Amino acid sequence: MTEPEVLFDVRGGVGRITLNRPKAINALNHAMVQQIAPQLDAWAADDDIDLVLLVGAGERGLCAGGDIVSIYHDAKEGGSSTKDFWREEYILNAAIARFSKPYVAIMDGVVMGGGVGLSAHGNTRIVTERSKIAMPEVGIGFIPDVGGTYLLSRSPGELGTHLGLTTARMDAGDAIAAGFADHYMPSGNLEKFCEALETGLLSDALAEFTEEAPESTLDAARSWIDRFYSADTVEEIVDGLRGSGIEDAEKAASDIESKSPVSLKVTLKSLRRAAAASSLEQVLDEEYRVSLASLDSHDLVEGIRAQVVEKDRNPKWSPATLADVTEADVDRYFESLGDSELGLEKNA
Repeated sequence: MTEPEVLFDVRGGVGRITLNRPKAINALNHAMVQQIAPQLDAWAADDDIDLVLLVGAGERGLCAGGDIVSIYHDAKEGGSSTKDFWREEYILNAAIARFSKPYVAIMDGVVMGGGVGLSAHGNTRIVTERSKIAMPEVGIGFIPDVGGTYLLSRSPGELGTHLGLTTARMDAGDAIAAGFADHYMPSGNLEKFCEALETGLLSDALAEFTEEAPESTLDAARSWIDRFYSADTVEEIVDGLRGSGIEDAEKAASDIESKSPVSLKVTLKSLRRAAAASSLEQVLDEEYRVSLASLDSHDLVEGIRAQVVEKDRNPKWSPATLADVTEADVDRYFESLGDSELGLEKNA
């Protein structure tokens, strides 16, 4: 028999959600969202549930992101299933952020894209020495979504801009410094911590099993990150990094230049607009517009093809360079969807 892709169980007042696709590093699909959302609603209203615990099956990671191969085929065929998936996924992201009880996410191993959406909006976020957290979207011709631009834009200084444009991975110390996580726990303590939640208070379990977080190399680089990423355009950011004489900054410039030019420019605009937004719901509404525009773009299909499907690691971006991306190319991503708007802010 096929294993369920999401497991739910209740022990000692703890409602546990286990993402159960370990061979795919628990990549998130539409069916999983459709199972998690109503269960979370039910537990929110259940007085016997004290907290929710999110974990991933296997040891590779909580969740490697959305099932982008399915998105690739849907985009190529002009289908609508991805639009429906994103709509329900973003609604779930908002529900997690406003969940009224402790929502404890174990961000162990790989946590990217959609995995960040399931975990980093929670109110209790735990990382380990194995954590590798990122928003890698511009590398596949996409733009950070699932509330990612909200989180990135609220990282200290320009850390979020650096992370969004380079797709750099955060370790435990970086994730805490950037505001994506709250607590550091050695992976060897996780099982005992989860057991302790079933018999005692969350605060006591955190006090017993968490430790001081490792230092963040990302935070230590704030001086040059804040300086160069505060520029108004991606071109200015790259030029500043390239001419800095700082090895890590010059590497960041090369990382940025390998990504989709239009995705980079849309991402920078998205981050600046998210920083001025009044709520996560407002940001998710805009991310939905941007995501649907991406679905109709050349670069999303090409990026997934090159990085995941054919794996030649040689995407042919269009427009090919930052200079070729026009203001109209960028503005198209932010156009109203009319009756198809997500509408989370209106209904919040």
